[in-house]
Amino acid sequence: MKNYLAMFLGTPGGFEKWMAQDEAKRKALEAKGMAAWHAWMTKHAAQVVDGGGPLGKTKKVSPSGVADVRNGMSGFTVVRAESHEAAARLFEGHPHFTIFPGESVEIMEILPVPTQHR
Repeated sequence: MKNYLAMFLGTPGGFEKWMAQDEAKRKALEAKGMAAWHAWMTKHAAQVVDGGGPLGKTKKVSPSGVADVRNGMSGFTVVRAESHEAAARLFEGHPHFTIFPGESVEIMEILPVPTQHR
């Protein structure tokens, strides 16, 4: 079994469209979405290593210094699966993009840190 990072992605336009909905409709969808998210977490509890969470504003650090930036990352979860394909299949039909305004989930293997040979 290997660990995989699932990165939830969306765009500012999708979020703005979500926020532009009638507040009552948006609140009802939020409640439905959170119930579906919790059901997904319960169904896959044996595979979830770290439930992760939503991500806030981003700062980028480079040789030029520190700057505020915007990207499509909105949240993460870490899962354990037999293969990359199996990890990806866990997210088919996920509420991140079936109810909420998210656009996709990208899954990547968390590789071991190389050790130094002496």
